[in-house]
Amino acid sequence: MTRRHRVSAVVAGLLVAAAVAAGQDPPARDPLDRPLDPEPPARAEPEPVKPASVADFVYPPTPGFAGPSGVLPRSGSNAEYDTVEDRWRIGLPGWDRYGLGHPRVFDYPYQLGRWFDPYRLNVLKGDYPILGQHTFLNVSGAAAYLNVGRAIPTATTPFESTARPFTTDFFGRPGQYLHNELYTVSFDLFHGDAAFKPADWRVKLAPAFNVNALSVQELAVVSPDVRDGTIRNRTWGTLQEWFAEYKLADLSPEYDFVSVRAGSQPFVSDFRGFIFADVNRGVRLFGNYDGNRTQYNLAYFRQQEKDTNSGLNTFEDRNQNIAIANVYRQDFIFPGYTAQASFHYNNDGPDVLYDKNGFLVRPDPVGVFQPHRVEAYYLGLAGDGHIGRYNVSHALYWALGRDSRNPLAGTPQSISAQLAAVELSYDRDWARFRVSGMWQSGDGNVNNGRATGFDGILDNTNFGGEFSYWRTNRIPLFGVGLTNDQSQYVDLRSSRIQGQSNFVNPGLWLINMGVDFDITPRFRVVNNANYLFFDKTNVLETFVYQGNIGRDIGLDLSTGFEWRPRLNNQAVILGGVSGLLPGGGFRQLYNRFGSTVSPLGSVFLEVVLAF
Repeated sequence: MTRRHRVSAVVAGLLVAAAVAAGQDPPARDPLDRPLDPEPPARAEPEPVKPASVADFVYPPTPGFAGPSGVLPRSGSNAEYDTVEDRWRIGLPGWDRYGLGHPRVFDYPYQLGRWFDPYRLNVLKGDYPILGQHTFLNVSGAAAYLNVGRAIPTATTPFESTARPFTTDFFGRPGQYLHNELYTVSFDLFHGDAAFKPADWRVKLAPAFNVNALSVQELAVVSPDVRDGTIRNRTWGTLQEWFAEYKLADLSPEYDFVSVRAGSQPFVSDFRGFIFADVNRGVRLFGNYDGNRTQYNLAYFRQQEKDTNSGLNTFEDRNQNIAIANVYRQDFIFPGYTAQASFHYNNDGPDVLYDKNGFLVRPDPVGVFQPHRVEAYYLGLAGDGHIGRYNVSHALYWALGRDSRNPLAGTPQSISAQLAAVELSYDRDWARFRVSGMWQSGDGNVNNGRATGFDGILDNTNFGGEFSYWRTNRIPLFGVGLTNDQSQYVDLRSSRIQGQSNFVNPGLWLINMGVDFDITPRFRVVNNANYLFFDKTNVLETFVYQGNIGRDIGLDLSTGFEWRPRLNNQAVILGGVSGLLPGGGFRQLYNRFGSTVSPLGSVFLEVVLAF
């Protein structure tokens, strides 16, 4: 007898007794007061429904584009519930908060994505695992379109190579136009938790393709052969990044770790790219400890040669070995301030190389221009962050070593050169006010056997204004560059990416003032004024056979903007204008016979689209 039957029988007996005591007829017999049926058989459970394969199991829809699952649910599903093994693809009921049909132009909750939509969750962007529960794939692509119009001092040899025969001015028309297109695709496959815990392993491939064109107004600029005219068109494709990464160990419950990465990989050795900033072939040991307050790198690079016009890697080996060790400490003395100590070693072997356009780039085409070895060591201290409300970024480097036969000096040189830089800024509401200064030591005596002009290994200097004329343009001087693009150094080097470091150079003083305005969250304006002058001029006087060259380079003014129309980095438009008002020393180097060098200017527009 069940509990329900026993209770019903007791209640019925009490009702009968109460009726008899009151002199009433007993109540009608309760339907339950009947002979008990035998215990009903237990209900048979249906057989578990097992999908034949992963593809046969359909998960509920998830926000974004999750793609098919790679996890098969365990047995145990029935008509009332499903056991969902794939925790990333647990769906939600459909929901239309505003009843507008999920328009894509609004910030609308619960919108399903498409495979080509990078703005919402997407399995191709690493938001859902592509294999199992811990293996992710991040596919990204970018297209950058750069257009530059500029005036550059352009030398020409009268009568033989000028586009205007029988002229007498050594410097010709300065106009140039550059168009550059860069397309990259990245495939990043990694295994991990996709959150705080570092990846267990990673494999990445990133092919790149470049199209560039240069149009100038004088001959012997696009090529030493004047028959090649004034227009140059080039293309180049390569596998820019290719590496594998493996986590060697977890060091603490706070996700401290140590990993190794081998292959062609990006690496910037300090905060502002003063010494080394490149994507190249190497092996890197890196990690952190003490709850991520300390990070460290130990890297070795065997450089691949660069393509001359695109700056991308080639598949040719360069006789250059680079070793770098650095350590970062967060919240060093002051909360929000990070300190860094670093060591760099550069061994650039003797070599002879003509670039893709036919110009000699190794050794530098000055002086004796004989193959030589540059062996340099860099000791550095740097810092970046904020102290209270003031932002600070600084660096101090000392370069030591030996140059077996500097082309300009013509003799072996012992190297001892310094670099110091500091930037202070203050944020007030939507404006940032900046002041900064940089000193690159120069060589005051070419003939004393000591090279005291500072130079980096392969720098990409983000200092003194990203849109400044001095930084963004190569200013040529008799086969080398007074300065090279993406660098602030006055180093008389044939090429930043293909030439050797040159420690017999004039050096530089840079004094900067700037202000940035965040007009809207989408639109930012950057303004800078740099006053430039040489540290020493003896090297220049020896180089151009001219005495008493002044130190004044001039005033560099620039303004530029950054516009993100979608409030993200999927579409970025950059533009700006910059100019150099030449000072006395610069005019002495580039004056024409009959007139002084005119102010130089540059205007650019760049569009970057990313997926």
